[in-house]
Amino acid sequence: MRLHLLAVNPTDSVTEGFLPAAARLGLAVTVVTDQPAAHERAYAQYAAAGGRLPALDYLAADVGDFREVIATIAAGGRPTALFSNSDHLQAQTALAADFFGLPGKDWRAALRTKNKAELRRALADAGLDAVRSAEIGPGRNGEDPADVAEAVRQANPPYPCVVKPREGVASEDVALVANEAELVARCAEIRARRPGVALVAEEFLAGPLHTLETLGDGRTLHTVAAFHTELSPPPYFIEQRLRLLTGPPPYADQVLAQLEALGVGFGACHTEYVVQGERARIIEVNYRAIGDQCDLALADVLGIPLFEHILRTHLGQPLPASLGARLGGRARMEYVTADRAGTLIAAPRASDEVHAGVRLVYRPLREIGTHRPLHHTNRDFLGVLRATGGDERAVAAAVARFLAAHTWEIRP
Repeated sequence: MRLHLLAVNPTDSVTEGFLPAAARLGLAVTVVTDQPAAHERAYAQYAAAGGRLPALDYLAADVGDFREVIATIAAGGRPTALFSNSDHLQAQTALAADFFGLPGKDWRAALRTKNKAELRRALADAGLDAVRSAEIGPGRNGEDPADVAEAVRQANPPYPCVVKPREGVASEDVALVANEAELVARCAEIRARRPGVALVAEEFLAGPLHTLETLGDGRTLHTVAAFHTELSPPPYFIEQRLRLLTGPPPYADQVLAQLEALGVGFGACHTEYVVQGERARIIEVNYRAIGDQCDLALADVLGIPLFEHILRTHLGQPLPASLGARLGGRARMEYVTADRAGTLIAAPRASDEVHAGVRLVYRPLREIGTHRPLHHTNRDFLGVLRATGGDERAVAAAVARFLAAHTWEIRP
């Protein structure tokens, strides 16, 4: 059987998770992407380091256009399965799967979760949660500052509010603003880099931040796990660390009801929400597996074939009644983040070690010698450390030792 995998840039989730899982399932994989050379390099490096990969080939296509995706795949014959773990390609993949009559997500749910304005409207219409939100379109004369200011005034958003791209991801161009002047300035700054981008300004939802990781086959929806997330101080929202919750996630029933209203229930889904009093209020829904090494940590600590389960749903196979997750494990993700612009001149290499019952896996996310501006987003990550084990104190101690023993140095 052959799996067609849609992707933009290479990711650890695909390289270290889904492709090895495809190999274990005996699948050949065709990577459909607008960056085939980047994928070939990434997978060659992984294989050279001993990683197991399936038989691979590549199709170059404008993966953002579902019509070209369908035409490119169809030219080679009818596919047997379609899948993507990209935030940007869920609707395109769902539409292509529907065209070929293959298992997949409802394209409406994929669009509804990606489009933050549609997400808010859907939850409000269902009577589940009403978050004050406003869309900010371009001014009459495009990016003219006076017209951007007028567009902000017409939107009449709440203050304080969070401004973000309507179809954004990974804290890109997300910021807290206190008043109209700050919002106008932030919108103008974003539009200077991304002309014409659709923005939303929505009520600031303060409170403890959690994730809910779910997996469904269209009939059964499993709660796989949940994390508590720590962020950088406002006005930006950069993930600093995540800790796996060992007990039931707070108010998960409310989150699941909101996901049902959105039409979510097939494949993996990563939902971020805050707890306010006795309410779960969704920040965003990413209709794919959690990334930034968290999915790899979950497969490790839960002891389940997580990536195989996800791929099987797209092969039309039902999930088991129980995923058989191992209980009581601990997992922690620590993100080493740049605090200034400049050139990275010192950083540890990739490593994978076990000490005192704790597995520590470090992966660099920026090459030494690379010069970068400061983005105030997850793009500022220098590396990610994932720690898994059976004891919380041992995991915390192992993380602290690793961070103290290594240096990340940036030269302005």
